Amino acid sequence: MSPDQPHPPHGHPAALAPVDAADLTWREAEGLGAVPVSARFDDPYYSLEDGLAETCHVFLLGNDLPTRLVPGFRVAELGFGTGLNLLAAWDLAERHGTALRYTGFEAFPMRPEEAARALMPWTPQFGDKITRLLDGWREDAITLDTPLLQAEVILGDARQTLPEWRGMADAWFLDGFAPAKNPELWEPALLHQVARHTVPGGSFATYTAAGAVRRALAEAGFAVERVRGHGTKRHMTIGRLPVNEPGGTGGSAAGRVSPPDTSAQA
Repeated sequence: MSPDQPHPPHGHPAALAPVDAADLTWREAEGLGAVPVSARFDDPYYSLEDGLAETCHVFLLGNDLPTRLVPGFRVAELGFGTGLNLLAAWDLAERHGTALRYTGFEAFPMRPEEAARALMPWTPQFGDKITRLLDGWREDAITLDTPLLQAEVILGDARQTLPEWRGMADAWFLDGFAPAKNPELWEPALLHQVARHTVPGGSFATYTAAGAVRRALAEAGFAVERVRGHGTKRHMTIGRLPVNEPGGTGGSAAGRVSPPDTSAQA
């Protein structure tokens, strides 16, 4: 599993500036009802076509999670948003009977009632999980502790909070708003911090294939690959942090971490 150093409760390094709540508008989408849109960044929180299908394609398959999950595996995420990606990863871990750890980073958290509305389309798939997530969703903290999931969301600007985080991730979900609209979450310095908090052999996946993002991730040390995106999106980006030690096996799976399987995306 990923090595962790002792850290303060919920992973917070120290008192930070007060966190601003998300500023939302709602847009009607066929089959989904009202979809949350960030007024601050003018970008929806998930695909207007099928947010869950996009999550599974980009983040679960992009990180090859179905074959990599082992007890103690840690997922970290930039851009927690609605929590949909966490729910999908939790559901996958539960179906595998594997305990999962999750750390999200979010600068502008939704209010619990907004999250409940945003997640309503996926009540049939995740009803009980949504209830448990919302039970731990407060305006000043988001935490969840179940037999198969330990989750925390660190609130605040990730450019401040991630450098102080003492954890290491096996897989990253890079899910900020579009780089052109939310460039702060795609700055090279922050993506270097992502690499610094990734175990050897660890991975990332993101929906964007923007050249500046791919170059920054490559400069941070990842082996970066552009692959087929979800739905009408032509491309997305995945990558793996190389294992530097000769003959090393890397990652949390004690030698069972394999390169992302992109066959489903070809």
